[in-house]
Amino acid sequence: MKAAQLDKYDKNFQLIVRNVPVPDIKEDEVLVRVKEAAVNPLEKLIGTGSVKLIQDYSLPATMGNELTGVVENIGSKVTNFQINDAVYSRLPLNQIGAFAEYVAVSADAISKIPANLDFKTGAAAPLTGLTAYQGLFEELEAKKGETVFIPGGSGSFGQLAIPIAKSIGLTVIVSGNSAARDRTLKLGADQYISFETQNYWELINDVDYVIDTLGPNEFDRELSVIKPGGRLLSLRTGPNKRFAVDHNFGFAKKQLFSLAGSKFDRKAEKKNVQYRFIFVRSDGSQLDELSKIIEKNNIVPAVDPTVFHIENINDALDFVFNGRPQGKVLITF
Repeated sequence: MKAAQLDKYDKNFQLIVRNVPVPDIKEDEVLVRVKEAAVNPLEKLIGTGSVKLIQDYSLPATMGNELTGVVENIGSKVTNFQINDAVYSRLPLNQIGAFAEYVAVSADAISKIPANLDFKTGAAAPLTGLTAYQGLFEELEAKKGETVFIPGGSGSFGQLAIPIAKSIGLTVIVSGNSAARDRTLKLGADQYISFETQNYWELINDVDYVIDTLGPNEFDRELSVIKPGGRLLSLRTGPNKRFAVDHNFGFAKKQLFSLAGSKFDRKAEKKNVQYRFIFVRSDGSQLDELSKIIEKNNIVPAVDPTVFHIENINDALDFVFNGRPQGKVLITF
């Protein structure tokens, strides 16, 4: 089968497409014939080696974190899936490999595609959907009546985070470009701030939670709008001591992450705010719950119309990293 593989960590990494054997499956795994694989900014973090302290791969490694496909074979202990089931997945962090014609994946990491989505739109849902789900329910422990602000929330993350937040009963404030205003409000956002003409830190304050999609340069401004006792959850700023403890890392990694995140922890503590970092994990049971929310709200994630195949994988990566996609970028098999 064809697979796009990373041979070495490099700031200008390129994936190599080669023929490799179709993987064997274990008794608790399924073999999925990939239909669509999503290309994410996460690929850059992995390819450059930026996250190898969190997960270091044996190279060469087949890349790709998110997919839809059809179940081709099932392990002897798998009871909840059948051959020909249409499924979607955010692959386990230590078992990625969506940029391939087939992937072996734990049955615990997949779910049937929501009824209102197809293979393309379904491939745009699991990674951002699970990030929003785990962020809101686990990291923030958000409750009905509270307020969450999502700076930069008009993109693919917001497409799923907003409806999930509204399903909890949260008030949702989003900032983004003016072109995305109407579609973001249609998703259920209660307030939209256009960054071209408005500064959110001058308009809002005392929110319970901020979910950061913009990174460390925005940290101080995000912190300024959170009420004492609130939480700031980042998708991009970086791990800290709490992240290392929550993931049961060893002593050395705890020390490293404590050092790396100390600046942000100190700033948050001065404001009586808790800083958290999320690196989303696979979870089939949570995907089942996500599917219910997607179906109930008829959420259809945006997909960029540009067609890429496995042979064009590096063009697709460049488009995600440096272009202006109009939705999730997909590799079609």
